Amino acid sequence: MKYRITICTGNVSGGGTDASVFLNVIGDLGDTGERLMIMSKNNVNKFEKGNHDEFLIEAVALGRIHRVRVGHDGRGGGCGWFLDKVMVREEGQPESLAIEFPCYRWLDRNEDDGQIVRELVPAGEGLRLFNVSYHIAIKTGSVNGASSDSRVFVKLYGERGDTGKITLAVSDNDLRNYFETGRTDIFTVETFDIGKINRLLIGHTNEGLRAGWFLDSVQISVPVQGKEYMFPSHRWLCKDEADGKVEVEIYPSEILDIEKLINYEVSVVTGDVRTGGTNANVFCQIYGDEGKTEVLPLKSRSNNFERGTTEIFKMEAQDVGKIYKLRIYHDGSGIGDGWFLESVDIKRLTMAMVKVEVKREDAKKDKKKDKKKKKKDEEEVVEMVEELQEVVETFSFPCNRWLARDEEDGEIVVELLIDDNEDLEVNSYEVHVFTGNMWGAGTDAKVYINVYGEIGDTGERRLRKSNNLNKFERGQEDVFSITSVDLGPLKKLRIRHDNSQAGAGWFLDRVEIVDNKDDTTYFFPCKRWLAVDEDDGQLARELVPVDEAFMKKGDDDDDDDDSEATLGLEQKAMSTTYTVRLKTGDKKYAGTDANVFMTLYGIKDDTGIINLKASKTHKNKFERGMIDEFTVEAVDIGPLKKLRIGHDNHGGGSAGWFLDWVEIDAPSMGQKLHFPCGRWLDKGEDDGAIARDLFPNPLQTELYTPFVPYEIKIFTSDIFGAGTDADVFVVLYGREAVCTQQKRLCVNKRERIMYFERGAEDMFIVELEDVGEVIEKIRIGHDNRGVNPGWHLDRVEIRRLLKKGKGSETVIFPCERWLAKSEDDGETVRELVPSDIITEKLSRDGSLKITEVEVEDALDTHTYKVSVMTGDMYGAGTDANVFLTIYGDLGDTGERKLNKSENNSNKFERGAVDKFTIEAVDLGQVFKIKIRHDNSMMSADWYLDQVEVLDVDTEEVFLFLCERWLSRKREDRLIQRVFYVKGYEGVRESLNIKKKSTVKSVDNNRNKKSKNKEEEEEQLPAIPYHITLCTGLERDAGTTSRAYVIIIGANQSRTDRLWLDPPDGKRGFQAGSLESFECHGTDVWEIKKVELGHDGATPESCWLVDELSVAVPTKGVKYIFACSCWLAKDRGDGLTARVFNVLDAEAVSISQKVIYEVTVVTGDIQNAGTDTNIFMTVFGANGSTEEMLLQKNEDRFERGQEDTFNMEIDDIAPLRKMRLRIDGSGSRPDWFLDTVRMHNLTTGDVSEFTYEEWLSKIRGPRRTMICEMAAVVDDETMVELTTYVIQVKTSDVAGAGTDANVWVIIFGENGDTGTLALKECNRSNKFERKQVDTFRFSEILSLGDLSKVRVWHDNTGLAPGWHLDYIDVKDELMDKTFRFPCDRWLAKNDGDGQIMRELACANNEYLDLDEKTKYEICVTTGDTAEAETKENGWIVLEGRKGRSKEFLMENSSKKKRFLRGNVDRFEFTSKNLGDIVSICLGHTSKDGKKVKTEQHWHVEQVVVTERELGNKYIFHCNAPVPLSVKRDDFLTLECTKAIESFASKARSLVPVKYEIIVITGDEKGAGTDANVSVTIFGSNGDSGQRRLRQKFRNLFEREQTDRFLLEMLDMGELQKVRVEHDNSGLHPGWLLDRIEVTNTANGVTTIFLCGKWLDTKRADGQIARVLYPKY
Repeated sequence: MKYRITICTGNVSGGGTDASVFLNVIGDLGDTGERLMIMSKNNVNKFEKGNHDEFLIEAVALGRIHRVRVGHDGRGGGCGWFLDKVMVREEGQPESLAIEFPCYRWLDRNEDDGQIVRELVPAGEGLRLFNVSYHIAIKTGSVNGASSDSRVFVKLYGERGDTGKITLAVSDNDLRNYFETGRTDIFTVETFDIGKINRLLIGHTNEGLRAGWFLDSVQISVPVQGKEYMFPSHRWLCKDEADGKVEVEIYPSEILDIEKLINYEVSVVTGDVRTGGTNANVFCQIYGDEGKTEVLPLKSRSNNFERGTTEIFKMEAQDVGKIYKLRIYHDGSGIGDGWFLESVDIKRLTMAMVKVEVKREDAKKDKKKDKKKKKKDEEEVVEMVEELQEVVETFSFPCNRWLARDEEDGEIVVELLIDDNEDLEVNSYEVHVFTGNMWGAGTDAKVYINVYGEIGDTGERRLRKSNNLNKFERGQEDVFSITSVDLGPLKKLRIRHDNSQAGAGWFLDRVEIVDNKDDTTYFFPCKRWLAVDEDDGQLARELVPVDEAFMKKGDDDDDDDDSEATLGLEQKAMSTTYTVRLKTGDKKYAGTDANVFMTLYGIKDDTGIINLKASKTHKNKFERGMIDEFTVEAVDIGPLKKLRIGHDNHGGGSAGWFLDWVEIDAPSMGQKLHFPCGRWLDKGEDDGAIARDLFPNPLQTELYTPFVPYEIKIFTSDIFGAGTDADVFVVLYGREAVCTQQKRLCVNKRERIMYFERGAEDMFIVELEDVGEVIEKIRIGHDNRGVNPGWHLDRVEIRRLLKKGKGSETVIFPCERWLAKSEDDGETVRELVPSDIITEKLSRDGSLKITEVEVEDALDTHTYKVSVMTGDMYGAGTDANVFLTIYGDLGDTGERKLNKSENNSNKFERGAVDKFTIEAVDLGQVFKIKIRHDNSMMSADWYLDQVEVLDVDTEEVFLFLCERWLSRKREDRLIQRVFYVKGYEGVRESLNIKKKSTVKSVDNNRNKKSKNKEEEEEQLPAIPYHITLCTGLERDAGTTSRAYVIIIGANQSRTDRLWLDPPDGKRGFQAGSLESFECHGTDVWEIKKVELGHDGATPESCWLVDELSVAVPTKGVKYIFACSCWLAKDRGDGLTARVFNVLDAEAVSISQKVIYEVTVVTGDIQNAGTDTNIFMTVFGANGSTEEMLLQKNEDRFERGQEDTFNMEIDDIAPLRKMRLRIDGSGSRPDWFLDTVRMHNLTTGDVSEFTYEEWLSKIRGPRRTMICEMAAVVDDETMVELTTYVIQVKTSDVAGAGTDANVWVIIFGENGDTGTLALKECNRSNKFERKQVDTFRFSEILSLGDLSKVRVWHDNTGLAPGWHLDYIDVKDELMDKTFRFPCDRWLAKNDGDGQIMRELACANNEYLDLDEKTKYEICVTTGDTAEAETKENGWIVLEGRKGRSKEFLMENSSKKKRFLRGNVDRFEFTSKNLGDIVSICLGHTSKDGKKVKTEQHWHVEQVVVTERELGNKYIFHCNAPVPLSVKRDDFLTLECTKAIESFASKARSLVPVKYEIIVITGDEKGAGTDANVSVTIFGSNGDSGQRRLRQKFRNLFEREQTDRFLLEMLDMGELQKVRVEHDNSGLHPGWLLDRIEVTNTANGVTTIFLCGKWLDTKRADGQIARVLYPKY
């Protein structure tokens, strides 16, 4: 098929081109591909001005042709080309049938939008609006030689089609040289809507000198779809790097939602009038029913707005609904800026019902007759149907006027109404601006105003022409006129100045606006500075109109003082104060001296441009690494959705600025938003932008209780010396001790000097926490700074708005006292209570109604006498300054310095009592104090014994037992402590917990599920999750962001976001670190996935995670995820959160734990408290726990205290006894322990352990640091005291005796005895050949039956080798002796070289297991009516040694079995089956008849007990067993839990040799010279700590495998290995890869993976690790 193409070049000067032109015709059935237009049929010199060139293209039929892509290669001089149109027709068709593709635009880098390739659509209204702009930002990597000179092309693949290869010729941000190292180039591709982008092809043509290119990432934003796609690449596209590819397909790593925009086409017609054109910059703003667009610049690269031309601009902006007005203006720059605007047209797409033709054929016609009637029947039936379609809607705005300073009314801004508008009209407003009457109030800066009504706003207008020549002078009224479309009732106005000229500060009294249409006047009071160095430093104010009654209130009185009828409070309540903090990055040249501006965009409105001039924190703003703080006030702009920040590039070479983040805190909305940036705003870096739009990061949003405004008026007395320049602060208290933070009223020194003068009345408006209905008291004080800081305060008035209705309430707090060191009682802090409350309400008729009430039940002021007793020990006294806060249930005293002791000149000396008096408003019941010192002077350490607070008025005494150090050197090194009153019952909080509770992080990842699902979730219990994170070692691997995990179970159950905040206030994760966290989250049962992420959103916050492990102790499982991936915006695939599947993890079984609530009661005896380390071991019938450290947590284990905390403990219940040990460290090593209670939270059992004695080397009768306590359950003691007599027989072998020290531990049913030293004996020379030595140990808790003895010696003395024959242990309580035969050497040089042995008990005779045994079977039937059955059941047991016959469980009419909720017991005799692994459970009819109806028997659980040894096997069933005659219908159940009895365990203790293989890792410095020991734990107990040693071998070197043979009693199934070293030698750090333990008796090998350092300087600094077996 041949197509004839006509290309028409425009008749514009310079319109022709010599470049190579190509063209691609696209139809329904495909395209022709890009064809070069070489042979013109009718012109030799192609594409000259005004030419029509014809070409022929041969191609396969294309169907309906719907677009043409045409462009040139931009080579050669004068390559710019003005294309009028392209016409396409099939060869042989008449010209009238040609499809016309109009262009009428430049294809020129320097004209219009700079594109040299365009996609054309057929002629028709606004068809360009259907095209979508794809903004492609391409970031070149910061790698040496990353830049490329080659031409880059992209191809987008979407759901609705792909685009074909598009060469990226002209960028939007025009960085002259494209694709340079570390820069970002932005291109716009305009083409048809391809739907959601699935992938992207990007590559280059590999031409030019340096063609190789390192592509970092591509970001495609599609505002029309409201989507942004991230494509990470991080790879070379280069013939000689990596895989040699120069093009690559990439897939999006994430798709983000961005603000959705729509296309507008704006056509501007400039009038054909002399000098009608302009060179100024033109802007417009579109208003519709649903809001307004941002200010849109109408600019392109061409010379626009020439006389008599029409310009078309396509823009993307917010969808404003039906358009009703347009503001268009220019900035008056350039020469001849006057402009005659004829009209503006705006086109946009809307959905509308459209009539469409639908063709239908009559199907009834007979096919055969068809042939004859063919001609007639060609006319098919056409129906009109309405359907919803996108159509182009055009709004036209006639103007026909000048925008010029020297024509008509001199305005260069005009508001246009739509052609056919009825309801709105243009209105004019008279603006009266009143400048204040104080010194320096006037300004010469340029002032701008924007007036808002219910129908839109005027836009920002400069107040230019006043009735006064010199505008805005002190005490002057200036009148201006503003013309705009009628705004309806006015709502607010924004007024600002640009701080130009000298002395730009301006005190604005008020603005009045007269609406000329209906002659209404609006009052906008301000009475505030707009100045960098006054008030809060803002140059803009948003004002709200107030009622006339409030304005009059001031004018009625003749006194001048009161005419300051202050409405600040009402304005504050209507406006939102934002505290804006900006962080400049910490890198070279990050700071800027340019002028920074920003705009906040809320859902309803924006704040306009805010110049950030007055930083509260730094005089020199925006310096490297600094945080600057600004105040911004705005009225009703709705929740923030984005902000725009930029600078004007002034300030010479240092204008570039690296902005890290912006944080915006809005106390009145109770939210703090974080806007990450992490990019340069610099013409010479990144993409060259100097203004950016930032969006809030939802993960970093903080929510809290919103603040409310208070107006605080302070009256200084009119007496000599009453004023002060000190820093005054105030705290407000409501009921039930609710209080605000301490608020300083002055911002800076200038304000301190200005306010609080003699006889002055100063007003402050502050936002503070809401204290509720009543202000019970206030505390006001100052810091005593400055010259003559003494202050005489007359009274304080606090006004706040009433909750409902208009009006306010003022509370008066009289004082009339000095706050001075040298006057009165020398206090600089006073607490005041209210005397009167004045209420002002605006009544219906518009007058103010004022009522005054006296406060009846105000609190009294009490005097508190405080006695502070310093301890009587060496170095107890302090010379530091001490501060005290007393808390009661009605409030607190605030922090008071304990200044003058009433009885000692030298305060706080050893053993002394100091008395102080504190005046405060009644605190009610005092329950806690906070006391601290400032660590000043030489010997600041202080041992505080006790504090006594006496309420003089009620004569109540509150005693606080402290007995603690406040010292930077001792205990936990804290110099601030909280103490609770003696006998306090309530909840105790330590200092560091408080801070976290206030901040709620917003969590937007809760699934948006239906309500009832939500409610179910609330019920799920929380369980502990232990999470460890290993950070990689590469550059930038660490991060300062907050990390979190979300644990996801089956069917959408998931925990909340669990934030992983490192303890002790560290931020983030260092490279190479290993951090552990314990979180509590919902129990999701079976974990399916784990999401790990962090809240950093800037490119800087990258994090390389090596390994993540999640352990669930209550489930006994741990998952290790080898991540080795970046969580970063600009590394890897650009994600900051990732979901890991459990299937990819290494699953490890750890010991299953149960949660106990442990309560430790410390005795109420002097110095009973301790800060030593306390270790606890618990023994139960089913094993024992390891030694666990009890966390001190600042204030646990103090005198007279009960401390309750949760602990995870192995499932060993029922508990038998507990051992507690202290290690004597710390400043107060002695502890008086009363009792310990353990409450099993799963079963509810409570065990109590009582000691009531000292654990101490020097106190109490026992002088011991270790104690054992028997468990008491329901007043029954589980274990009795006994005396053990141990007889040790040394063998009759040469050299059998030893002089070494010998120790034993005895193990039995109830745990072990702990280490017993065999010292006191009947013989003086112990352990001699053939000798029996007897040792007595009294007062030991009986262990019941014994199972083994561990015996060892320390290898000291001359001949330490020892040949032991046996050990006998007699339990005098049971009157039973247990024999432990040995007959082996314990010697380094004899036997197998071991000096530790475990001996099994010989009493447990060997039962013959082939004999028969009895099985007891307990069946529990479900507790529902349909669960029970009248028929029989049967059961078969399957054991490791065989399968039993079928046992029938009979159900007779006499003895009914299987009733609902019942437990039925059956006993059967059978041969011994070994461990039972599964059972078959059946249900059969009594009489063996066929079953008519379907019947079920619902079984809850089955417990099988083997009677001989007492082993129990539990089978959870919870399923219906169907009734059936056949024997092949049954349920098979696996054993859910097996409980091995003590007798069974003791029987299996036989000596076994274990081979231990230790493999050291392969990294630099992996080997160790330290001594390594291991402890192996199995189901039969532990091995004790065993040193791994070998003669003549250098052990544990890098990548080395070491083998050791150890003999131990059979450990059963191995559960874990504890490996540690003693950190000795030159290089003790050790990288352990893994340990393999083989039981040589049965050949089973268990592998324990480690892969971590045991090094005090690396990872988490641990030199002991517990390893669990790999599955």
